[in-house]
Amino acid sequence: MSGSQLWDDVDFYFTTHLSPDDEALQACLRDSEAAGLPHVNVTANQGKFLQLLAQIQDARHILEIGTLGGYSTIWLGRALPADGRLISLEYSAKHAEIATRNIARAGLDKVVEVRVGPALESLPKLADENPAPFDLVFVDADKANNPHYLEWALRLTRAGSLIVVDNVVRGGRVVDSESIEPDVRGTRAAIEMIATHPRLTGTALQTVGSKGYDGFALARVLA
Repeated sequence: MSGSQLWDDVDFYFTTHLSPDDEALQACLRDSEAAGLPHVNVTANQGKFLQLLAQIQDARHILEIGTLGGYSTIWLGRALPADGRLISLEYSAKHAEIATRNIARAGLDKVVEVRVGPALESLPKLADENPAPFDLVFVDADKANNPHYLEWALRLTRAGSLIVVDNVVRGGRVVDSESIEPDVRGTRAAIEMIATHPRLTGTALQTVGSKGYDGFALARVLA
């Protein structure tokens, strides 16, 4: 059995027992695929992981940067109390439209808001609203801007908030200090910011599974 097939089989075993999709999640994936959205959403295991992180945080306010079809948004939204709030920023109007339908079908339209436009334009507008600090921020958008998203996450959170940055391994390319690829440079800058910023402490973990070889970074905001 090949390594990748074994990863898939283990993912299937864990998903079947610990994070099975329900109809709303399955419909979200079906509609996203039918609309031609890229297959870059988190897996069910990863979605359940995000949900558990939000629950451990006792999160009431969540910020997501990068909505895609709303699959991760649904997992995160289900961790919120009835009076919680999740704001998800999506560059593509097409993606946002599909995500909004998927979120409504999951019964989360009262707690989730999808905002359309470049995140680096949406974030200053959000800050101008002086929202309550976000308890958890999930960064899963264009990787070149990861350090900028991290900076904004710091502005919009509080001591004790959690920031999760997805897809930080880049298939192993993250170790290439000479890379000129924007995704690698942006990811390395975010990792180095977590390492050196006085208000952050964090780590990164490599993952394997049905999406291949990847990983994520976790950062906790300090006082």
